[in-house]
Amino acid sequence: MDESLSHTDAHIPSDSGKRRGGALGGLTLAAGGWISNLIVFLIKEFNINSIDAAQIANVVNGSFSFFPIIGAIIADSFFGSFSVISISSCISLLGIVLLVLTATLNSLKPQPCATGSELCQPTSALQYAVLYTGITVASLGLGGTRYTLATLGANQFDKPKHQASFFNWFFFTLYSITVVALTVIVYIEDNVGFKWGFGLCVIANLIGMAIFFSGNRFYKFDKPHGSPFVGLGRVIVASVRKTSLQLSSERKDYYYGHDGVTHDGVTNKVAAATLSKSFRFLNRAAQKIEGDMKSDGSIAKPWSLCTTQQVEDFKTVIRIFPLWSTALFLATPIAIQSSMSVLQALTMDRHIGPHFKLPSSSVIVIVLFSTSIFLTLIDRFLCPMWQKFTGQSPSPLQRVGVGHMLTILSMAVSAVMESKRLKIVQEHHLQDQPGTIVPMSIFWLFPQLVLVGIGEAFHFPGQVALYYQEFPMSLRSTSTAMISLIIGIAYYVSTGVVNVVQRVTGWLPNNLNNGKLDNVYWMLAVLGVINFGYYLVCTKLYKYQNVKGAEGSPDPDS
Repeated sequence: MDESLSHTDAHIPSDSGKRRGGALGGLTLAAGGWISNLIVFLIKEFNINSIDAAQIANVVNGSFSFFPIIGAIIADSFFGSFSVISISSCISLLGIVLLVLTATLNSLKPQPCATGSELCQPTSALQYAVLYTGITVASLGLGGTRYTLATLGANQFDKPKHQASFFNWFFFTLYSITVVALTVIVYIEDNVGFKWGFGLCVIANLIGMAIFFSGNRFYKFDKPHGSPFVGLGRVIVASVRKTSLQLSSERKDYYYGHDGVTHDGVTNKVAAATLSKSFRFLNRAAQKIEGDMKSDGSIAKPWSLCTTQQVEDFKTVIRIFPLWSTALFLATPIAIQSSMSVLQALTMDRHIGPHFKLPSSSVIVIVLFSTSIFLTLIDRFLCPMWQKFTGQSPSPLQRVGVGHMLTILSMAVSAVMESKRLKIVQEHHLQDQPGTIVPMSIFWLFPQLVLVGIGEAFHFPGQVALYYQEFPMSLRSTSTAMISLIIGIAYYVSTGVVNVVQRVTGWLPNNLNNGKLDNVYWMLAVLGVINFGYYLVCTKLYKYQNVKGAEGSPDPDS
C-alpha cells in the first residue's frame, strides 16, 4: 500500500473525528427523539387509529430515509458535504420547532379522547397542516445531514480498511445515540409531556450544530464538479444514438479524455480506463465518429460522446443494482416489524419492576442496543478472528449474507411469539376489548428484536462499505446514502404490503387482538427465504470492481 496513503490517514486530526461524532450524536438525538414516538404521539395527541398511525409513521420513516439521497445528490453535484450538512441542520431545527408548537399550543391539536372511543373531536385542516409541515421540514433537514456526515467522515481516510472501520463506528454512534432517544426522550414524552420531549430535541439539534461548526478548520473538504448523473445520462443517450454503429476493437477509436481532463472540466484520474467486455453495447458511447471531436481534441457533442471512464462508471452502477434490490426486500420486513412491535407493545404488560413502565415506542431500543453491542464485537473481535483464520477480512457481501439469515430467523421468531400472544388473548376472552392489556410481559418481544438488531449489525455497515468502495468516485456521497434510500423505499413498500394484507386477508384489523399478525410474520419469513436465494444468485454473479483483497487475495492494508 502506498506510504502516502498511510501518512494521510495517520495525520488526520483526532479533533475532527470527535466533532463529527459529536455532531452526529446531537442531530441523531434530535431526530430520534421525535420520530421514535411518532405513532404514540399521533394516537394520543391527534386521536388517530392505531393501524392508521402505524401507516403514517411508515410513510414518515420512508421520507425520513428517502430524503438523504436528495441531500447526497446535491452534495455530490453542487455544494459539497459541508455546505449541505450546514444548511440541512438549520432546516431540521425549524421543523422540530414546529413540532414543539403542535405539542404545546392547544389550538394546534384536537382535544384528547379515551382510547378506543369513537366520540373524538376531529382534527382540523389547520392542525393537520402544521403537524405535517413540521414533520416534512424536520425530515428534509435530516436528509442532508445523516449520511452526508458519513461521507464527510469517510473522505478523511484513504484506505478501504480504515473507511470500513469508520462505517462501523458511524453506525455504532448512530444506534447508541438513538438508544438514548428511545429511552430518555421517549420516557419524558410519555410521562412528562411531548412538549418537553420535543423541546429537548431542539436543544440537541442546536448542540449538534454547534459542535459541527466548531470543527470547520479540521475537515478535509470534498469539491463537487457538477452533477455526475448528467454524465451517466449521457452514456445512455450516446449509446442509443450510436445503436447502428459497428463496435471497433481498436483502442485508438475510443475517447479516453483530453489531457486528463473531461469535457466538463473535471480532472480525470483514470483517463485511460479500459472498456470492459460486459454490457458492450454501452461502449459505443465512448467510440469516436466524425463530428464528435473538436480540432483541439475536446468533445464537440457532449450527448454523443463520453469518456471511457464515464461508460465504466455507468456499468458499475448497473452491476451493483441487483444486489441493491435484494437489500430492499431485506429492509421491508424490518420496517413492518418495527411499527407492528410498537402496536404489540401497546397491548402488553410493559412493567419492568414494580415502579417502571417501559414506553411502547421504546421497545425498538432493543434492536438498537443489540446492534450497537454487536457492531463493537464485529469490529474488535469477529473480524480480527476471521482474518486470523482465513488470512483476509470478511467481505461486505459475506456480512450482508449473514444479515439476511438473521432477519429471516427474526421473522419466524416474531410469528411464534405473536401466536403465543393471541393464544393468551383467546384464553382471557379479550378479542373484543380494545385498549385492554394482555397479561403477557413485553419481554416476549425481546428475542425477535435482538435477532433483527444483530442482523443489522452485519448487513447495514456491510452494504455501506460495499457501495462506498464500489461506486464511482464522483458518486461517493450518493453511495453512502444508498442504504438510506433502501430504508426509505422499504417503508413505502411496507405501507403497501400492510394495505394489501388488510384488504385481502383481514389479518390486520385496528384491534390486533382480533387479528392474525402471526400470519403476516410467517409470510415475511417465506418471502425472506426467497429473497435470500435471489441474493445468493446475485453474489455468485457479482465481481468486485474496487475492493482489494475482497475475493481471496489477502490485503491487510486495504
